[in-house]
Amino acid sequence: MDPTIFIELSKILVVTVIVTAIIRALKQPALIGYIISGIICGPYVLNFINSTDTLSTFSQIGVALLLFFVGLNLNPKVIKDVGKISLITGLGQVFFTTGVGFLIAKIIGFSTVSALYLSVALAFSSTIVIMKLLSDKNALESLYGRISVGFLIVQDFVAILILLVISSLSNGANLTSMAIKTVLMGIGGMGILFLITIYVLPKLTQIIAKSQEFLLLFSLSWCFAIASLFHYINFSIEAGALLAGLTLSMSPYHFEISSKLKPLRDFFLILFFIMLGAQMTFTNMLANLGSIIGLSFFVLIGNPLIVMALMGFFGYTLRNSFMAGLTVAQVSEFSLIVISMGLSVGHVTQELLSILTAIALITFAGSTYMIIYSEKIYPFVAKYFFFFEKKGKKVDEHNYQENDEHDIILFGYNRTGFDIVESLKKKMKKLLIIDYDPQVIKNLSMEGYDCRYGDANNSEFLNEINFVKANMIISTVPNIETNLLLINKIKELNKNALITVVANQINDAIKLYKSGATYVIMPHFLGGKHFSTMLESYESNPGKFLEEKLSHIDYIIKKKKQDMNLLDNNL
Repeated sequence: MDPTIFIELSKILVVTVIVTAIIRALKQPALIGYIISGIICGPYVLNFINSTDTLSTFSQIGVALLLFFVGLNLNPKVIKDVGKISLITGLGQVFFTTGVGFLIAKIIGFSTVSALYLSVALAFSSTIVIMKLLSDKNALESLYGRISVGFLIVQDFVAILILLVISSLSNGANLTSMAIKTVLMGIGGMGILFLITIYVLPKLTQIIAKSQEFLLLFSLSWCFAIASLFHYINFSIEAGALLAGLTLSMSPYHFEISSKLKPLRDFFLILFFIMLGAQMTFTNMLANLGSIIGLSFFVLIGNPLIVMALMGFFGYTLRNSFMAGLTVAQVSEFSLIVISMGLSVGHVTQELLSILTAIALITFAGSTYMIIYSEKIYPFVAKYFFFFEKKGKKVDEHNYQENDEHDIILFGYNRTGFDIVESLKKKMKKLLIIDYDPQVIKNLSMEGYDCRYGDANNSEFLNEINFVKANMIISTVPNIETNLLLINKIKELNKNALITVVANQINDAIKLYKSGATYVIMPHFLGGKHFSTMLESYESNPGKFLEEKLSHIDYIIKKKKQDMNLLDNNL
């Protein structure tokens, strides 16, 4: 075995660990650490990266797995719910950014061709970066998260079409005939895939899921096979991986597949960001510093304003518009590919690629901070952006409650919240359920519960909730900042209310108790405590353990039926 690539990868990972540790110690996102590690390992500093082809393949696997993961966590109902606004926002933002960006580039002094390439490149946002950030924030299931994923996918398809156009210009192909052939093959491939999804996959996955190892193997092979198939019919591997995940999203086992694939996805994605940093070039930076700063500012500020204007026009709340807008405040990996292809066909120069590379680094870093701290930024800027929100009822307000006074208010229904609601049914108390997944709210309203869509991390939304009459407020949200905000808000209005929150770490639980929580649920410890109680009570009595087993099986079946009902309603 040739140890070269192994040793090279070892050096890269050691550098990445050191750099990321420093970045984390500074309380900055790890994503920046990966990109900086790539720059350090690249040709300008340590020059560790020589097996470029192999590492690029690894990084492409990471991209494919990420988009497979995205598709796996989508379903047709979600696409139907947010498809219209995603399509309008995605295409609208690309159109306006290209137009305005072209004018700015011409004013700065770029030639017409360079300005056109640059403005098109600035119009695309990174699905990969945003998916990672939204996933880290647990915001993928939120309404703005779904809309963002929707319009980012729309952008990706537009980018793929543009790359096909540039590619055809380089080899002299007939663009019309190539487009017709590609579209027909794509429709045929998706039609066959749809039939397999409906008639073959459900029975197949039911058999395969009996072995977790086999389920993982099948999922990976399905992702790679479909991605390769779409590559052969002139679509991208990424598009194929996305559709492969989408076909499995309707399976009841998609949660198991997601949990198995996540560590593998994260490893290969780290290599993608390292390679992204390593491939950045920094020639002629000082001479073009003014252009770089001006265009970076346009992407960081202008793109979000365009999305906010579009979503506000179609009746969405300012908060969802703002949060979705921040997801387009950076350029995309497709942006770099567009300029690179333009360079290869002789339309633009290396200088333009260097300028876009600098813009990419600035906007990746800037948008990362903006998204991570969006909850803290929003209250300060909301008063200046009021004109982006239409007056009257908003299309993203899901409020199903008969009255404004409730004995118990529950934030977060899925998982822990499901068990709490089952217990509260017997108490006959007036209950209000709040969740940031609009589909969950719709399903609960059909079951007769008082419920409304909302995010516990939104202070403006909390001002709309009547905490004064509530005896107990329960939050199953595991985020400590959210729970601290909630506790402070409740204490201002109702000092006698019992407050129950969730924490995953001991230090977090102590902070929550100090802030005024009545009780902190720690899911990771409850299972062990429950089993220790069983040991003390049942000792070595097989009959008692058998009773507990049967009871647990009944519970699991009931929970599975609830998940399946939610899936059926989504479909």
